[in-house]
Amino acid sequence: MISVISKVLIFTLLAAILGGNTSVISHAQVPQLTITEPLNGVVMKGAYVNVKQNNYEIPSAPPNYIEDSFKLISQAGLNHVRFLFYWEAYEKNPEAFMKEVQSVANAADKYGVKVIYDNHQWHTSSWLERKGTGFPSSLFQNNSKYVKGGGGNTPDPAAKTFWSDWWNRSVKDSQGKDGWILMAEFLKKIVSNVDNHTSTLGYEILSEPHVDSVDQWSKIGEFNSFITGELRNATQKTIAYSMNVPVDLKSPINITPQNLAKMAPLDKQNVVFKISVYGVPDRDAYQKQRFDTFLKTRDLTGIPLYIGEWNNVVRTPGEAGIFKLNPGLSQLTEDSADKILAAFKKAKLWGTAFWKWDYNSADTASFNLVLNNNGTLVPTKYLDILKNAVATIYGNTSSNTSQLTTS
Repeated sequence: MISVISKVLIFTLLAAILGGNTSVISHAQVPQLTITEPLNGVVMKGAYVNVKQNNYEIPSAPPNYIEDSFKLISQAGLNHVRFLFYWEAYEKNPEAFMKEVQSVANAADKYGVKVIYDNHQWHTSSWLERKGTGFPSSLFQNNSKYVKGGGGNTPDPAAKTFWSDWWNRSVKDSQGKDGWILMAEFLKKIVSNVDNHTSTLGYEILSEPHVDSVDQWSKIGEFNSFITGELRNATQKTIAYSMNVPVDLKSPINITPQNLAKMAPLDKQNVVFKISVYGVPDRDAYQKQRFDTFLKTRDLTGIPLYIGEWNNVVRTPGEAGIFKLNPGLSQLTEDSADKILAAFKKAKLWGTAFWKWDYNSADTASFNLVLNNNGTLVPTKYLDILKNAVATIYGNTSSNTSQLTTS
């Protein structure tokens, strides 16, 4: 009888000979992650790790923000945090950045909460856009193509230029050092600080990368393979790679299970695919098709799906027909939360994280699970809604954290 290891070696050899795409294989052929307890939690924003590099200040965090947050999260019956950080915040203040990361690991250990450390970006970088954050200035400031303030959102030409260069691996710092290598070195610094903590569940490579053309799908797969390979020299814990933005099934980038599968790293051991779901998955025909696309991607790659962001929001068309989040129409109720989590449970997803836990104010009410009340962290009604929904659908998990193994 042929052993599992022999089968994997035979498959790998055949793939190399035939030049096939090893990202697109059957579910049974990939060693799987299994969860003995439900993994449910929140997306948590920090303080120093979220500072913009280009002098755009954010309000100071309440005293003991990290400690108090993990205590409240644990008391709410939640056992997981997807903790956001920004590369540019590290470049601005490495000491303060790492001090906060260490405080997260310590608090998570204390309260029995598992953490995925997420290398986040939104609108690319504060170099390109005031509201943006993510990539550090050292990748932009000596290149005339990346005009400061040129725009970091997906439709912006400046962002498209940068992301095209990023996928072509031509972005370099002022010393000519390769951007991919620089990112890998940065992430390994995170790993070296927290990997030995029992609370550390894993690391997310890069949240919501931009895709502007069909030929970039496989290039993202090359990037994810490179970073995963580099991190595997430092950790054997879970590695998450992210879905793209924009996620419009009608866009010319051709969002299909086959193309999404091309983003998967070649090394799929202990890897999950992070997606975002902002509404009941079968709320309408379009939402159902979108969710089904991700489920079919899982079937092709054999890689578990991780809902790294979820909430219930409504988007309405804005300028040039682009759909934007409508805070006034976005509502989270006990019923909608139950329906969303019930759909996740039925789909047998790897884990969930609710958007979001943040002491800063937000235009969308349900994006605030806590508020900063004169230096005191105060839960909002949405934390109760989330707590009750998790208990109703999954059962209370506060006393038992997730145990993740490969099979």
